[in-house]
Amino acid sequence: MTNQHDRPAPYREPQQARSAATLARVLEAAEEIAVSAGLEELTISGVADRAGVSVGTIYRRFEDKEQLVNALTERMLDRREEYVADQLRKAEPSLCGVMDAYAHALLRSFTDSTNLFPALLRARGTKPPDHGGRTITEIHRLLLEAATPYEDEIRHSDPQAALDTAARAVLGACFHNSVRPDPVIGDVAQRRYADELSDMAIAYLVTPGRRGTART
Repeated sequence: MTNQHDRPAPYREPQQARSAATLARVLEAAEEIAVSAGLEELTISGVADRAGVSVGTIYRRFEDKEQLVNALTERMLDRREEYVADQLRKAEPSLCGVMDAYAHALLRSFTDSTNLFPALLRARGTKPPDHGGRTITEIHRLLLEAATPYEDEIRHSDPQAALDTAARAVLGACFHNSVRPDPVIGDVAQRRYADELSDMAIAYLVTPGRRGTART
């Protein structure tokens, strides 16, 4: 069980539209600084200057830099969840189409061109924010929902369990690629890697299990 003291304290959510707009401006400024200079150079005063607000305004919302980074991570997680959902909605209506969309969307989500998201994940170390767990759960659910209409293509006795395994394998590979010292980079290489991940998942799903798990 996670120690309660290990969890980052939540920042104060805005209650009014004006406060929400200010928070969005602060997070946008924080992201710009983190992208251009790195998380190490991110400071409360620097964010305040770029966002055009006082330092006190930021401290009324965040206790320290760690809370600000946590909020930035949540913002990027939300965007990635929305992106994966959108790509799955646009997927070709087949099992292959869904797995292709899932693999490509996940790989792009974890390795964006700014490289900020992997840096945020590494900064959290072994204590990812609760929001991250919720996002991963939701992305997983979206894949299962999108693939369920094509269960008849799956050659395992329990199609949902097989889909669960395939989804976890692709997600794990994309996450590992984002934190390894030599990630797959470049559009061509990333597309090829995503294709290979999708092919691997499809091969598993349409191949009867070796231990008597094939569908009759």
